[in-house]
Amino acid sequence: MKILLFGKNGQVGWELSRSLQPLGEVITLDRKKADFSNPESLRGIVQSIKPDVIVNAVAYTAVDKAEQEESLATIINGVAVGVLAEEAKSINALLIHYSTDYVFDGSKATPYSEEDQPNPINAYGRSKLVGEEIVRKTGCRHLIFRASWVYAAHGNNFAKTMLKLAAERDELKVVADQFGAPTSAELIADVTALTLHRIITNPVLSEKISGIYHLTASGKTSWHGFARLILESSIKNGRNLQISPEQVGEIMTVDYPLPAKRPTNSCLVTDKLQLTFGLLLPAWQQYVERTVLEIQENR
Repeated sequence: MKILLFGKNGQVGWELSRSLQPLGEVITLDRKKADFSNPESLRGIVQSIKPDVIVNAVAYTAVDKAEQEESLATIINGVAVGVLAEEAKSINALLIHYSTDYVFDGSKATPYSEEDQPNPINAYGRSKLVGEEIVRKTGCRHLIFRASWVYAAHGNNFAKTMLKLAAERDELKVVADQFGAPTSAELIADVTALTLHRIITNPVLSEKISGIYHLTASGKTSWHGFARLILESSIKNGRNLQISPEQVGEIMTVDYPLPAKRPTNSCLVTDKLQLTFGLLLPAWQQYVERTVLEIQENR
């Protein structure tokens, strides 16, 4: 099996570069070799390699900046993804693409399922929804994984920001009225590899799996709860911080305005993924200490 991975240096792409290796030949490209702001340039790459599987881990993820750059975000998260989908169909390749909880407005009282109607409230969410819709319209074989609150030891993310601030400041307040499931890039990559393995070993499944799947860790917390566990894990592993977990204060969304609105409820139902592929998604807490330790070892 030949696998073409776009975005090898991003949070998820970095982990995919590892997790996909046992499945076949993996060709990895970064943004220098695959410019998603120039979507048409991607056609030649796919046609020259002719992979069996295309994994797209490239995304415009600057949520607040996207409010001023929605056109660019839509090109990268939407138009370029459509080009990959068209080329995947032309060579009968499977396309794996990643989306986000931000396609929902967050107003629902319970977790969102794949059947719920998207209604993004910011430019980033709108751009990611464009990508989803284009992929489905092309009719290519595809898996779209919606993830939430992604963090990793590699790249820029909430976990690394909290550790940096807790080491520098004597006061820290974190939003406590937005809820979701922090999901490590490592988990996303491992689940991706496992689903591919299921498809490889089950040809019948391969013809029936196209669609959207929610891929998050189990359970839920607030950003405030997430921050406290990050600090607890850091201290447990020997790091001295200016602030203890108990000193992390709560702040409400209304008191912390940002250019882009965030969903209040980012919780996603993951039953479809677990049942289809026979997987068990662990509690969100399980990967936090592991990731924090890796961050500290890489300092």
